[in-house]
Amino acid sequence: MRTIESLGSLQGTRVIVRCDLNVPLERGRITDDGRIRASLPTIRALIAQGARVVIVSHLGRPDGAPDAKYSLAPVAGRLGELLGTGVAFSTDTVGDSATDAVAQLTDGGVVVLENLRFNAGETSKVDAERAAFAARLAALGDVLVSDGFGVVHRKQASVFELATLLPSAAGLLIATELDVLDRLTEKPEAPYTVVLGGSKVSDKLGVIGHLLPRINSLLIGGGMVFTFLAAQGHKVGSSLLESDQLDTVRGYLAEAERLGVKIVLPTDIVVASKFGGDAEHQVTPADAIEDTPFGASGLGLDIGPDSAQAFAAIIRASKTVFWNGPMGVFELAAFAEGTRTVAAALTEVDGLSVVGGGDSAAAVRILGFHDDQFGHISTGGGASLEFLEGKRLPGLEVLGWQ
Repeated sequence: MRTIESLGSLQGTRVIVRCDLNVPLERGRITDDGRIRASLPTIRALIAQGARVVIVSHLGRPDGAPDAKYSLAPVAGRLGELLGTGVAFSTDTVGDSATDAVAQLTDGGVVVLENLRFNAGETSKVDAERAAFAARLAALGDVLVSDGFGVVHRKQASVFELATLLPSAAGLLIATELDVLDRLTEKPEAPYTVVLGGSKVSDKLGVIGHLLPRINSLLIGGGMVFTFLAAQGHKVGSSLLESDQLDTVRGYLAEAERLGVKIVLPTDIVVASKFGGDAEHQVTPADAIEDTPFGASGLGLDIGPDSAQAFAAIIRASKTVFWNGPMGVFELAAFAEGTRTVAAALTEVDGLSVVGGGDSAAAVRILGFHDDQFGHISTGGGASLEFLEGKRLPGLEVLGWQ
């Protein structure tokens, strides 16, 4: 895969950097700047070379038209604070403001262009529309450094077509992400444990199928656990259930047994009367979810304390751990302990511990953990999962990735 070094001297060169600065905002304030921080090494390296840095990114899903609540203006401000230097901001992506802002750049200067997705061409399903938008972006730069790992699984204008129009290479963040993913798939150190949670088992089936022959233990929590419990014949009340996946899950349970992989399901569940922070709740055995006072209307919102401790013990005894998906509704204090316990265990792994982006990355920060307590926190949950499923990623292939 092509690296920044392959682009030669970048002194005075207009370098478009495709970052993933899709950070969470509340009333215009950034609540987690992890993705901005992850982009800093590449941006600093380009500044040090005297490049004229043009940063492009998406934020949220504004449906192809300007929407003030998805503006990258707060991101540009925070980036300037972290870099300790002035960062200009363009109020459009490929219009007059962008053209003027780029023209005013000096060597080592940085500008952030407005949200890519304010332009319908960025995510269009029509190849020609994406290509047309990419051509307008290409006019603003001389080369492209692609560093938005969180979008490399998407065939979008700034990720794919732009890389065919300009000399292009991968940034330092993508290189780091791929190095970690290679360690998870190519001869990982054993014992190797994968922890999967989140709401839908269907989102994780490809990962399970691809990783089962490579791992020693698979720990299942979150909403997806109820499909596994139902596949074993247990009643799950009103808990999240994908009944159309029951046969597939039974197949994986059988395959794991054949391979000698230990699939570990919770032995206890925190069951609530409703979804909400003020809900009545109690811990119950995983095979007795409907035997609570809530009956068939009860819903599981977290793994129980015994399960959390059992998961933690397996994690701590592992040399390689990949975790994607919270164990429960961590945003609500009453249902956060399973996720907190798993996260704490990952900080104690004597080996490689990887938090697989998305909600898992948000959870560890919300729960008070620091990035440097883990081996790696991915910036791309979806991209990581697709890589671990063995899928080809267009945003990497266009950079020469094999």
